[in-house]
Amino acid sequence: MEKEATIIGVDLGGTKVQAARIVGGKIQQSWKQLITSSGSEEQVVDEVKTAISAVMTPEVHGIGIGVPSIVDVEKGIVYDVQNIPSWKEVPLKSILEAAFGIPVSMNNDANCFALGEFHFGKGQGTQNFIGLIIGTGMAAGIVLNGQLYNGRHGGAGEFGMIPYLDQYVEYYASGQFFENVHQVSGLAVARSAAIGEATALSMFAEYGRHLANGIKSILYTLDPDRIVLGGSVSQSYPYFQEALWQELSSFAYRPIIDDLEIAVSDNAMIPVLGAGSLCY
Repeated sequence: MEKEATIIGVDLGGTKVQAARIVGGKIQQSWKQLITSSGSEEQVVDEVKTAISAVMTPEVHGIGIGVPSIVDVEKGIVYDVQNIPSWKEVPLKSILEAAFGIPVSMNNDANCFALGEFHFGKGQGTQNFIGLIIGTGMAAGIVLNGQLYNGRHGGAGEFGMIPYLDQYVEYYASGQFFENVHQVSGLAVARSAAIGEATALSMFAEYGRHLANGIKSILYTLDPDRIVLGGSVSQSYPYFQEALWQELSSFAYRPIIDDLEIAVSDNAMIPVLGAGSLCY
């Protein structure tokens, strides 16, 4: 499908759904609403349909949707959405194609974030790129040689589940760190860091070192041109940036660190744009 075609991008989260009509990478209209996370499979599907209908016009040629779980990309089946317990095995592609009569493409939310940054954001100009989400959890979308890499089962990029210390990377290198290690909310720590509170800044430095060790796994495996951080914790990058780069300085291969670029996403609509780009 041509990039100038009219498409709809959908970002489904654990608590909300956002849809937008997109032409040539520009959003023409958007719609956001809460979903009933504890509702039945059919109820949540209907809420997704409502969001799509809100931005649908006769010119729309395709729908791309990102979901927070493992997806069979070819069959369009969503499996075991953790924050929507009723979604165990949902043939979402066929349901939406039957409802709207146009092609539907799907992938997981981390991959859609990476595609959005690659096509429209801070991943532009790269060929080997990682979109790394550090929020409630930690996951990544991988672009290799200019193409999204899904893996055989659509599970590529789950770096947060790599064993690390006594747990796994996500335990220490996502927003879980603050409650798991210090029994405080990440939001409270960020607010304290913003006014220069020393304990909060120390926590972020500790977090930055853990995140750096997680990033080292990515560098040893994939050696990307650039990593773009997304998710709630990424907005606190100034508080852990110095500690992160200090820890990265111990990486075994100096040229990789010297050439590495790390940026922070600054467009809240990137996941929707990335979902829409699945149609291309």
